[in-house]
Amino acid sequence: MDRRKFVVTAGAALGASALPIPALAQARAAKVRVGYLHTLAVDGQLWLADHLGAWGRNGVEPDFKEFKTGLELFKAMSDNIIDMLVTGAVISNFPARGQGKMFLVNSIEYATAQLWVREDMGVAQFADLRGKRVVTTAGTTAHVFLDNALRENKMSAADIELASLPMADAVNAFIGGSYPAIALWVPFNITVREKVPQAKKILDAGAFYPNAAIVGGWAASNAYYANNKPTLERIIRAWIEGNDMMIARANDALGILRSKYYPQVPERDFKEQFGAMRVFPTAVWRRLYSNGTITEWLQQVTDFFVRVAKIENPVPASQYFDPNVFLSVVKR
Repeated sequence: MDRRKFVVTAGAALGASALPIPALAQARAAKVRVGYLHTLAVDGQLWLADHLGAWGRNGVEPDFKEFKTGLELFKAMSDNIIDMLVTGAVISNFPARGQGKMFLVNSIEYATAQLWVREDMGVAQFADLRGKRVVTTAGTTAHVFLDNALRENKMSAADIELASLPMADAVNAFIGGSYPAIALWVPFNITVREKVPQAKKILDAGAFYPNAAIVGGWAASNAYYANNKPTLERIIRAWIEGNDMMIARANDALGILRSKYYPQVPERDFKEQFGAMRVFPTAVWRRLYSNGTITEWLQQVTDFFVRVAKIENPVPASQYFDPNVFLSVVKR
C-alpha cells in the first residue's frame, strides 16, 4: 500500500453517527495528498473511513502515501510532496517549530511504546539500565516514553548509553545482542517476542497515563491549513465515521482492518495493538478538545522536544493545535 487512490460511491453505508454532508462536498471532491504511518494507532480510523466509503461521501478524494517514521512525514510535507499527514508523538515536534498546524487528534498512544530488555545481558529491571546501552529511534513516541520512564525512576539520559537507529535497525540490533534494552513501539514488539524468547517487556507508556499521555493526530502544512478549512472539515466528517465504527463495533472494525488492510498481522497481535491505544466516542473527543486537555497533553510532549532537541522559540501547543475546526463540525 505504498500509494493508493480511492474513489468511492455515494451509496456506501453510513457510519454509526455520520454528519450532514455539505452540498459542495457532493458536487466537487477535494483531492488531498495524505501521508501516514501504517500502524493501527495512527491509521485505524483512516482505513475504516475508506471501508465505509466515507471519504468520497464527504467530498474528499485522498491520495494516500505510506511512510516509515513521523520524521519522514514532516520532511515530505515540508518538501510539498504531501498536503497533510497523520502520525504519533512527532505531531508535538515540528508544529512547535512552526512547521504545520494540527487540526485533528487520532488516538492516545496509551501503551504503544514499550521497554524490552534481555536478562541474559544483565538487565532484569529498570534499575539495571544504569550504565547500560539502550537503543531507540530519537524524536519518536518511543523516545518520549523512554524519557518519561527515566525521569519517573529518578534517572536521565546521562545515566544510560542512549543510541538512536531507525526502528527496524534498532530491533535487529537488539535481537543480535548489540543492546540489552530497547524502547520501541508496537508492532515491533511482535518481532522481538518471536526472535528473542528470553526478552521481556518491563514497562509501557500506560504507566504514565494520563499525566504523560502521548497524542497522535493529523497536521496540515501551514499553507494548506490557511487556505482549505472547508476541506479539513470534510476530512474530520469522514474520520468521525471511522472512529464511530471503531468505538461502536470494535470487533467488526478490527476484523475488517486486519483482513483488508493488515493481512500480515496475526489476530492475537492485532488485538494486542488495539489494547495498547485509546480512542474515544466523538462526544468525549469534543470534551477533551474544548476543556483544554488535548492542548495540555500536546504541550507536555512539546516540552520534551524543546528540552531534548533544543528547539528555540517554540510555538506553544495552544497556537499550533487548532481545536476549532473539529468543534465547528461536532456541535455536541
